[in-house]
Amino acid sequence: MEDVDCLLAVRSEERMANGCCRWSTNTQQGPDSNVVEDLRRRLKYFFMNPCEKYKARGRKPWKLMLQILKIAIITAQLVSFGLSNEMMVTFKDENLMTFKHLLLKGYQQRKQGSYALYTKTEVYDHIFYVINRYINLQRLTVGNHAYERIDGKYTPLSVCQEFYRNGSINPGNETFDIDPHIDKECFSIYPLQSFDNSSLAKHLNFSLDFKRLLSVNIYLTLKTINLQTVRHHELPDCYDFHIVIMFDNRAHSGKIKIEVENDATIYECRDWNVEGSSGKNDYLLLFFDSLVILACFASLVLCTRSVINGIKLQFEYSVYFHAYYSKTVTWSDRMEFVNGWYILIIVSDTLTIAGSALKIGIQTKYLTNYDVCSILLGTATMLVWVGVIRYLGFFKKYNILILTLRAAFPNVIRFSCCAAMIYLGYCFCGWIVLGPYHEKFRTLDKVTDCLFSLINGDDMYSTFLKMRDKSYMVWFFSRVYLYSFISLFIYMVLSLFIAVITDTYETIKHHQQDKVPVSQLQAFIAECRDQPESGRYQTDAEPASCCPKPFCCFG
Repeated sequence: MEDVDCLLAVRSEERMANGCCRWSTNTQQGPDSNVVEDLRRRLKYFFMNPCEKYKARGRKPWKLMLQILKIAIITAQLVSFGLSNEMMVTFKDENLMTFKHLLLKGYQQRKQGSYALYTKTEVYDHIFYVINRYINLQRLTVGNHAYERIDGKYTPLSVCQEFYRNGSINPGNETFDIDPHIDKECFSIYPLQSFDNSSLAKHLNFSLDFKRLLSVNIYLTLKTINLQTVRHHELPDCYDFHIVIMFDNRAHSGKIKIEVENDATIYECRDWNVEGSSGKNDYLLLFFDSLVILACFASLVLCTRSVINGIKLQFEYSVYFHAYYSKTVTWSDRMEFVNGWYILIIVSDTLTIAGSALKIGIQTKYLTNYDVCSILLGTATMLVWVGVIRYLGFFKKYNILILTLRAAFPNVIRFSCCAAMIYLGYCFCGWIVLGPYHEKFRTLDKVTDCLFSLINGDDMYSTFLKMRDKSYMVWFFSRVYLYSFISLFIYMVLSLFIAVITDTYETIKHHQQDKVPVSQLQAFIAECRDQPESGRYQTDAEPASCCPKPFCCFG
C-alpha cells in the first residue's frame, strides 16, 4: 500500500504541476471527493463522442472530419487504381488466350481443362507446330507482338525435355530398372527462319523416350504495348510476356496434359510520344497519392496518441481502485480504455500508406507487383468503410448492433473453435474415404470448399448424385457421411451459432432499456451527473500543458 501511495503522490504532483487536476495524497483518511469527481469527470469525457466533447470543451471534431475526408480520398484512390488494374488484367488475359490460339494446334476445338495428347505422333506434331507458329508469328498475329531483342540479337525459343537419367521399363514382364535422377536437355530455335514439320524434324534431330520422359517445356518471350490506356489519359506500358508451354507426362498414364503459363513484366517504354498529352495526369495521380499518404499519416499519429492517452488513463483508474478500494480492475474493464476502432484505423492507415507507396512505384514503373498493392489497398479500404460503423454507433438505434457484435465476439470465437474440430474431422474423413471416388473430395482443399458449400445449401443434389454408381459399401458410407454432416451442421451447429448471437442481443437490449450499467467501470462513471454542456469539463490552460503541440486541438 505504501508503494501505491508513493505512486499516487508522484502522479499527483505531476498533474498539479501541469495544471490538469488536483489529487489528494492523504490516503489514510479515504479518497478526497474532489479527486473522485475529477477522475469520474475525466473518464466520462474520455468515453464521450465527438459531438459531446465539442459541447464539453468546445473542441472541434478534427479527427472525425479527417476520417470522413480520408474515406472519400481513399475510395477515390481505390477506384482509380481498380480501373487501371482492370485494364492490365484484361490485357494479360486476352494475350494469354491469343497465345493459346496462335501456338496450340487445334485449341479452339477443345474444351478448357481437357487439352491433352495420347499418341507419340500428336506430341511431335504439336511441338513442331509451336515452333513453326513462333517463327512465323509476326506474319500471323493481328496484334502488335514482337520478338525480344538483347544487344541487338533476337532471343530464341527454347525446347527443354526432362527425363529419368537411365531406365529400362517392361510392363509386360512386370520388370523395371530406373534411376530417379532427372536430366534436362535443351535446344534453341531463333525466329525468322523457315521450316515445315518434316524439314524441322530433320534439322533438329529431336527425339523423345516416352518411357523415361517427364515433361517437355517450351520457353519463349514476346513483347507488346498496351495502347488502350491512352483512352484513359494514361501513358501506355510496355510488356514482356514470358510464355511457358508444358507437356506434362509425370503421371505416365498415357495422357500428356498441355498447359500454358504467361508471366508478364511491365515497364516504361523507352521512347514515347502521345500527341496532345503532356503527362500531367500522371503527376496529378502522384500528387493525389501523396495527399492520401499525408492524410493517413496524420490520422495514424492522432489515433496512436488517443490509444496512448487511453492506456495512461486506464493506469490511473487501476491505481486509484487498488489504492482506495483494494480492488483489481477486471480485464474487460481495462480493455474498455483500448478503443478497438482506433486500432482498426491504425491498421488501415498503415496498409494505406504501404499500398500508396507501392502504387507510386507502379505508376513510376519501378515496381510491377499489382497483386500486393491490390491486397493492401483493398484491405485498407474495407477497414475504412467498416470503421464508419463507429460513427453510426453514436446513435442509440444503431449502437445496439455494435454492442452486440463486440459482446458476442468472445463467445462466437470459442464456439467456432469447438465447431472447427468437428469440421476438420469430417474433412479428413471425407478426403481419405471419398477422395478416390468423388472429384470434390480429391484434395483436402477441395473437401473444405465442398463441405462449406454444403453448409450453405449449395450443390447438395449433385454431390449425392455422383456417388450413386459406386460400390455398395462406398455408397452406403457416403450417405451416412453426408447425411450426418448436413444434419449436424445445418440443424444444430448453425442454430446454436445463431442462438449465441441472439442471446447476446437480448441481453444488450435488456440493459439498454433498463439503463443498467453492465460493468464496474460503467457504474463508476454513471455516478458523474455533470452533463457535457455544464461547463465543468473545462480545464485551465489545458492545450498548453496537457497536449503535445501541434496536436492540441485534435480531440
